[in-house]
Amino acid sequence: MTSPPAEVRGASSPRRDWQHGRVPETLLILEDDDGIRTALRMAMEDEGYRVVDMARAEDALRVVGEQTVDLMLVDLMLGGMDGYTFIRRARPASDAPIIVVSARNDTVDIVAALEAGADDYVTKPFVVKEVSARLRALLRRGRGGAAPDPGVADRVVLDTAEPALVLDMSAGTVRRGDDSIHLTVTEYRLLCELASPTGRVRSRQSLLDAVWDKGFFGDERIVDVHIRRLRTKVERDPGDPQLVVTVRGLGYRLDPR
Repeated sequence: MTSPPAEVRGASSPRRDWQHGRVPETLLILEDDDGIRTALRMAMEDEGYRVVDMARAEDALRVVGEQTVDLMLVDLMLGGMDGYTFIRRARPASDAPIIVVSARNDTVDIVAALEAGADDYVTKPFVVKEVSARLRALLRRGRGGAAPDPGVADRVVLDTAEPALVLDMSAGTVRRGDDSIHLTVTEYRLLCELASPTGRVRSRQSLLDAVWDKGFFGDERIVDVHIRRLRTKVERDPGDPQLVVTVRGLGYRLDPR
């Protein structure tokens, strides 16, 4: 049997949930290295996913536009359209969680990918079990929403100025007046955590533990990137944030108005 590429190690054992009646989630893999793409597809199919794998971003964009995709694994360095551009163009059509899998591990590259709309970042070489764990964590967040602290209202008015900005945790929505604000899973989870309860200062590490799962070993700057993205969607003036406030040296606080 051919060994998996050096970038892909630790393929997990088969877990064919679809054989037991569970409808498998659709996972899009965008990777132009044939060996890595094949190894990822086989490993993720063994994990129970329905896998659609593509070598070209242009083809992957068509898939995102034509069918429901639940999760995405995206390489950055591709022939033709690169991964950054793919993520930016895919985001208006899909809020499916995106994990970047790339050999580029410079902080600038990681931040750029997250700014483009990715939810998480794994560097090559990677262990399949790590990627699988990250995917499961994203799925849990997407299915379960965010559980507010006991006593915290499910419906929080974040901005009373008309049209009012309302977070409804029981419905899993954020609306400004009659308009729905589309947040990624990570952005929504961040907002819910900051609202549980409002006014409490949350450190970057506590947000990492709550939103990315306790024990996540990523850089705390991931929080800053997603906070910036969240502000572009919920603040009236993202350049002068009044709702999601930075508390210097401590973290972030949600100040409903």
